[in-house]
Amino acid sequence: MNKNKLWKLIFWLGPFFITTGLTIRLTSVNSRIIPLSLIITGAVICALWVVVQTQQSKWWQKRSTQSTTNALIATLSVLVILGLINFLGIRYHLRLDLTDTQLFTLSPQSRELVSNLPETMKVWLFTKEKNSQDQELLDNYHRQSNKFKFEYVDPELKPGLVDRFGVKDYGEVYLEFQTKRQLVQRISEDERLSEIKLTNRLQQMINPKTAKVYFLQGHGEHPLSASKGAISKAIQGLTDKNFTISTLNLAERPQVPDDADVVIVAGPQKELLTGEVTALQNYLNRGGNLLLMIDPNTNPKIDTLLKEWGVRLDNRLVIDNSGESLQLGPATILVTEYGQHPITQDFANNISVYPLTRPLEIDPVSGVESMVLLKTKPYPNSWAESDQKSEKLEFNEDKDLKGPLTLGVALTRKLLNSPTTIPNPIPTTTTSPTTAIPNPIPTAKNSPTVIPSPIPTTTTSPTTAKESRLVVFGNSNFATDSLFEQQLNGDVFLNTVSWLSQQDEKLLSIRPKEPKNRRIIISNLEANLLTISAVFLLPLLGLLTGFIIWWKRR
Repeated sequence: MNKNKLWKLIFWLGPFFITTGLTIRLTSVNSRIIPLSLIITGAVICALWVVVQTQQSKWWQKRSTQSTTNALIATLSVLVILGLINFLGIRYHLRLDLTDTQLFTLSPQSRELVSNLPETMKVWLFTKEKNSQDQELLDNYHRQSNKFKFEYVDPELKPGLVDRFGVKDYGEVYLEFQTKRQLVQRISEDERLSEIKLTNRLQQMINPKTAKVYFLQGHGEHPLSASKGAISKAIQGLTDKNFTISTLNLAERPQVPDDADVVIVAGPQKELLTGEVTALQNYLNRGGNLLLMIDPNTNPKIDTLLKEWGVRLDNRLVIDNSGESLQLGPATILVTEYGQHPITQDFANNISVYPLTRPLEIDPVSGVESMVLLKTKPYPNSWAESDQKSEKLEFNEDKDLKGPLTLGVALTRKLLNSPTTIPNPIPTTTTSPTTAIPNPIPTAKNSPTVIPSPIPTTTTSPTTAKESRLVVFGNSNFATDSLFEQQLNGDVFLNTVSWLSQQDEKLLSIRPKEPKNRRIIISNLEANLLTISAVFLLPLLGLLTGFIIWWKRR
């Protein structure tokens, strides 16, 4: 091998070492000596090559030199581009989830919860096999925070860890935070790790405080257990969020219990007694939180309560034409416009569904702050219809109300506790016996000396502010079992109750959704037909098409 060929081979090592060194340096944060050594070595080789070649006559004018230089520059450019792509790929993660339920993306609520973990939290999976779906979900959590960790454990190899957690069966998943451990669920081939269950357990362990929610009963409200028109899924959602659920009958007890964090009136069909309305008013006046979901064509007789907050229930029915393309009736309202309130601030333009809804009218009241939660589209897409019996629904200027219409509102009112007055003892006079001490004021002889007590005063403790909250919806069916899991309906209800309970508002967001079952159930005959079509018929059709084209061209 002559010297020129040897120098060419040595020269190609220079660009190779430089590119390798740059790639290692860009993709590795900790390594510095190795990439620097490679870059220096490559640069020295390239410099020696240039020195040697320049000693040859007319080297830069040779055609081979120019073509080699162009090829070198092109190669280096490609390698630099690839290095930059790898660098950006490692430093910045960009993932695109095209599934309709965002199956491979954490919900906003989960991301917010994990991003603000106060301390390290670990998930233990006691199973022999690692499932790719479970691994992907846990990786998504870990990407949000390094404080979220997880580990797979083979129960047969680590019996001490099994005893420590009290594992009873394969597939059990436990959550450990500080000194607390809690069972999340049991995974199997048919049931994979659930984001809903994991996020709920995370929330319960971080914030173990429970809030008590009372559901008013006795007026035809929605039943709490599974049945027609029930809100059992809403109850389960509250239970998963660490709420304690109880029923309340104000006809039997004239006062809302003191431990009530939230009282919910869900779709009453009959009117409330005057004493019941008064009890709810007193509850709000002492800092309570109330959720009213009032359907159209009902009159629960709560106008006196609502008037104090500036809310009026309109008796007309909301009509929405935007659902015609989805084959929905005009009385089914699709809401995509939400107020910038903690309950709805993360909803963007997502959909929630409200069949048979009445509009609300809000009047300003001193001391009460209101924020619209749900709005319909402007007229002519929506209006409030007064003639609900007419077969042809059309807007009448003199009777109907143009959109946009308010379907839900959140209100707050600051309450000042009355100052506490602590009176001093009642002023008294003390009579002392006759004394020879001269008194500057002339008195009768031998008259007693009167020593007055200090001037009576009162001590007033500072006033403290307390907030009372009220949310009113012109519909209650959106929270029933048939609609609770539709779009954002469940999020509207759960966020509302969470906000009313005056707990951590950081967790008011879109909750995780369960993945939809996409399985196709077919018979053996249908499966065989699909196999034959894919393996034989489609390839045969391709061969026949190719043969016909060949025959015609021939």
